[in-house]
Amino acid sequence: MNSTRASTARFVATHSVLSLNARHPLVAKSLVDAQEMHRTVMSGFRGWVEDGDPQARAQMGILSTWSVDLKAGALVLVVQSRVPGDWTRIPREAFTTAPHIITVDRTFKAGEVFGFRTVVNPTHSRPSGRPSSEKTRGTRTAHTTPEHVKRWFARRLQADGEPATAEDGVTRIGATTDPATLGIRMLPTVSSAHHGKQVRIGRAEIRGSLTATNPETLVEVLSNGLGHARAYSCGLILTR
Repeated sequence: MNSTRASTARFVATHSVLSLNARHPLVAKSLVDAQEMHRTVMSGFRGWVEDGDPQARAQMGILSTWSVDLKAGALVLVVQSRVPGDWTRIPREAFTTAPHIITVDRTFKAGEVFGFRTVVNPTHSRPSGRPSSEKTRGTRTAHTTPEHVKRWFARRLQADGEPATAEDGVTRIGATTDPATLGIRMLPTVSSAHHGKQVRIGRAEIRGSLTATNPETLVEVLSNGLGHARAYSCGLILTR
């Protein structure tokens, strides 16, 4: 029942802000290969779980996002985690400044308005072409226009009193806004072809403000990320 919802929820995480030289070979390779960027992020968390654990990223709550200024040759990588990162495995000369570690400890209240930014992999399922009697999943395809991305995000908004999961199974985010106020920017696709498996990830940046409606659900999404490709620097929601 709605009356049992907690009016506040606490979000705790660590943010590592890494300022890197985009022209350093390790950083340059991470920029051109999504799997290498994933390895760079995960290199800060060895020893917390068993090597090879397929759920390692999720267990440690690791999410990331990055932005690059090609003119300045600078890449800023933000990594969120439930455990502290150790960035000594990245060569010192790859950094432009020392890693900045922030402990985030914030309580969200129902009705609170806050700004946010996120880079997401907004996808939809295209029909497989097989008969509808066969319960087959369609092909997941990235949205390519700002208007489609806005609609993708709007489906995940949660008005006051709505359940955390929509009737069609979409997980909502514990917050709402007027979709018309959102800023959408399409970003370059990132890819990787390790072991012959081609990975292509469409991305979009979403900025705006949100009003918390269900703080517990909001904190869960902030902790675990939004949408697909969370291993590839999508789904981290940064708030201010």
